[in-house]
Amino acid sequence: MRPLTIAAGAASGGLDGHVLGTWVAAALTLAIFSFLYKDNPVYKLAEHIFIGVSAGYVVCLEYWNVFVPNLWNPLVSGGEFILVVPFALGLLLFTRFSPRAAWLSRWAIAAMVGSYAGFAVIGALQGDLIAQVRAAMIPVYSADAAASLGAAAGGNDYVFALLAVLQNPLTIIGLVTTLFYFFFSREHRGGLGMASRVGIWFLMISFGASFGYTVMSRVSLLIGRLHFLLSDWLGVIR
Repeated sequence: MRPLTIAAGAASGGLDGHVLGTWVAAALTLAIFSFLYKDNPVYKLAEHIFIGVSAGYVVCLEYWNVFVPNLWNPLVSGGEFILVVPFALGLLLFTRFSPRAAWLSRWAIAAMVGSYAGFAVIGALQGDLIAQVRAAMIPVYSADAAASLGAAAGGNDYVFALLAVLQNPLTIIGLVTTLFYFFFSREHRGGLGMASRVGIWFLMISFGASFGYTVMSRVSLLIGRLHFLLSDWLGVIR
């Protein structure tokens, strides 16, 4: 086990930056974990540090990766004077700090919202709607899946092959019944009501799978932090 002292990093005549960084990261991690007990000033301090550092990092990243190569360099060196328009709109955003001139920022905000809305519509159509429609155009019967089912020896292989055969029919049934659930022009009675109830089950399963995936991702982050504390900081595990 490594010694739990900063002096271990200073044995060679100076404080080791890696050891200091490990201690700072461990202290901030424990400060965040203190919220499990209750909301406290230590947790709020770590939260404010995280938000401040993140905001500063994003500002530096946007400046060097967006502003300088896409606006400043083409405007100064390339003579692309059309870029004066977005540069002026960006400057208008800073008028929010002045109560009298804050109304000027509305022009820049309107331009940003309008342009992003237009790009978002195109992106949603190409990335979501068209892709979803294309993915829904599948055959009910898959000859390859049926052949795999026939060649399965048994056990887990047979179960996986059977699920592959049922994949397309279940996908089509879930799509159709979910659309029936969102059909509000008629009251959900009779066959329409039965189909909509089946659609509810498919929605519940999909939402549950999404929630489970979110929980798994959060648990993986927790495992990473615990591994850092036990390995890099305490040296209990390797």
